[in-house]
Amino acid sequence: MTSSDSALRDGWTATLRGTALAGLALVELVLFVLVVFAGSLVGVGLGLLLLPPVVLAVQRVMNLQRNLALSWSGVRIPVPYLPDTGAGTAVRRCHRLLGDRANWRDALWLLVDSCGGLLLTFTPLALMLHGLRGIAMPFLESSPDDAWLGNWYVVVPVVDQPTAWAAAALGIAHFPLALWLAPRLLRVHGRLAGLLLSPTENTRLTHRVQHLTETRGEAVDSQAGELRRIERNLHDGAQARLVAMGMTLDAASRIVDEHPEAAKSLMAEAKSSSAKALQELRDLVRGIQPPVLVDRGIADAIRTLAMENALRLETTIDLPGRPTPAVESAAYFTVSEVLNNAMKHSGAETGAIDVRHEAGRLLINISDHGRGGADPDLGTGLRGIERRLAPLDGFLTVLSPLGGPTMVAIEIPCDLITAD
Repeated sequence: MTSSDSALRDGWTATLRGTALAGLALVELVLFVLVVFAGSLVGVGLGLLLLPPVVLAVQRVMNLQRNLALSWSGVRIPVPYLPDTGAGTAVRRCHRLLGDRANWRDALWLLVDSCGGLLLTFTPLALMLHGLRGIAMPFLESSPDDAWLGNWYVVVPVVDQPTAWAAAALGIAHFPLALWLAPRLLRVHGRLAGLLLSPTENTRLTHRVQHLTETRGEAVDSQAGELRRIERNLHDGAQARLVAMGMTLDAASRIVDEHPEAAKSLMAEAKSSSAKALQELRDLVRGIQPPVLVDRGIADAIRTLAMENALRLETTIDLPGRPTPAVESAAYFTVSEVLNNAMKHSGAETGAIDVRHEAGRLLINISDHGRGGADPDLGTGLRGIERRLAPLDGFLTVLSPLGGPTMVAIEIPCDLITAD
């Protein structure tokens, strides 16, 4: 496909998208009228019942606008709303909604988009319609007799031929102009949406405090659970074997003179118990911080996981340095858990792991060609992974349609430490 064909396709696509956004702007105009109407009735009490559903409807439309801005204009707009549980009296709920600045900015966007935004998005189509009118001018010239259709008169312009063909030429010129303008106006509309629909700095700080409060509690609970796991494994594993080994050696010392062969057998049993206890201690240490991760870093640790997994995994790793130990540990155990889930539940035979660092983030993509259907809302495994990543501001994205394939994306903000 040549560049001109690509530009033509992009122009038509942007025109259609702009027309869809113009239709959405008309919906926003209706919502703005409803918001004003419900807000005017708050003083008499009826607005307390009308305002919450109207505001929630506006939020849904605004979230659609944010998704379209990302998909069509490449402008990422975070969701700025404070959480609304729906609990409390109608007065308190209205107070929460009215106290959220994001809802006021939404109302401003409804007004701006239904006026200026509509002008931006509908302009390409309007140019094309005006161009069609110009193209039709040479064919609209007729005599009064031709304008009579039954009982109806059709009013058509009667113009001289040179003027009509000049209008047609101008009409044709409207189309490349519209196709050239459409992508640019679409990007301007996306930037305008990002300007008004993005969270303010105060909202970002509020969300940040809330996120840190939640993740702090999750981190404390996770740490406490990890300590209980270590204590349980020591108590039920290595500690029990060491106690048994001590009792076996004590018994051997009592009978070594009278029954040396039996004492040798007990000592061999104690040696076997010591070897098992040592292996359990090594496994426990590996569960806390694997030696390969400490010595060689996350890249080699993930390669080791891939080789030890039952799936045939293709690994692509491009890391010019090492993340901090906390990030490496979280990433390692996250990848390990995802691979274990894939091995147990996906039914896949092959998969892939891609690891790289971009824009200050460690990005890990894991895919398998299994049956799909993985859903974080239906199990605790993926939720546990999300809790592990949350204290580091990392997150997990799962795309797993029924029938597969399953793709898991892991993102953790971090800087890399390069060797001197």
